[in-house]
Amino acid sequence: MNKQIIDALKDLGVSVTFQTYDGTETTYITFFNYLENGSSYADNKETSTGNYIQIDVWSMGDYTTLVDGVLEALKQAEFQRTYVTEMYEKDTGIYHKVIRVSKFEEVL
Repeated sequence: MNKQIIDALKDLGVSVTFQTYDGTETTYITFFNYLENGSSYADNKETSTGNYIQIDVWSMGDYTTLVDGVLEALKQAEFQRTYVTEMYEKDTGIYHKVIRVSKFEEVL
């Protein structure tokens, strides 16, 4: 699932990293899987898995265009948006957009 997120967001022109970012750029994206569970079953066996991912967009300035790009890229990669909110990290001066998406995969 991590590769799918990175591949979906790689052309946006900012760093995309799993869980933490330790670079020096002032705009970047982090993500993590906050829930993974069986979503359907047949004959007591899991037939599909639900993956619930949080993507965090961090920026010292206006990130509106980047967020639009993230949402479109995730849609194109067949993720479904489940939740979006934004906040301002007062202690660091960073604007923070939280995007949660889900994707269900068939278990073979």
